[in-house]
Amino acid sequence: MGLNQQVEQARAEWQQRFVSGPVALRWDSLPPQVGDDAPDLELLDQEGELRLISEFWATGPALLLFWRHNGCSCGFDRAARLNEEYEKYISAGTQVVIIGQAEPERASAYAQKHDLRCPILCDPDMISYKAFGLREGSAAQVVYDAPEEYWANDLDTWTPVVEERQALGRPLVDNPWQLPGEFVVDQKGKLRLTYHYNYCENYPDPQVLVASIKLARSDSP
Repeated sequence: MGLNQQVEQARAEWQQRFVSGPVALRWDSLPPQVGDDAPDLELLDQEGELRLISEFWATGPALLLFWRHNGCSCGFDRAARLNEEYEKYISAGTQVVIIGQAEPERASAYAQKHDLRCPILCDPDMISYKAFGLREGSAAQVVYDAPEEYWANDLDTWTPVVEERQALGRPLVDNPWQLPGEFVVDQKGKLRLTYHYNYCENYPDPQVLVASIKLARSDSP
């Protein structure tokens, strides 16, 4: 399937999930916590190569950044922030990896568009999102800054937004309700920081991430 077909399929998924509304607002069981083993799954990277997530903490701490969707404006903002913060994380002694909903070709195009320097792992089925305990958000967490008429998941109301985003080359795609998260994992595979966004622009303070990385690094074998 080519890039354009992937985008169209992801747009259809956005529409279906948007109309249905969020369905995973609650945890069925406790999510992985600090001190637990980090879930380890095999995912394709943006080059189409199978990678274990554990590869990224094999020689030291890893910073795992779970993205919302590829058309999300707060994801664009997080990409810009990551570019500004990236050297801080590398200097602290970590490997950085993004985990997103897109397939490899879409992930590669996204990385090029936003000048991202770290690998991207691809999880269109959101298996790793579930494994790390990331939930969906309500309208109050995802579209809180939009006019109230946009709080209902009504496609007719959203048509102008959909068309505007499409014209700007940033179509609404994937799961619109998925909330992001950021995790620090040490070399032993233990979670050292679990950060679940409470709303889509709830970015963590980079100082917290750097401190967590350094502390994980100091305890590495």
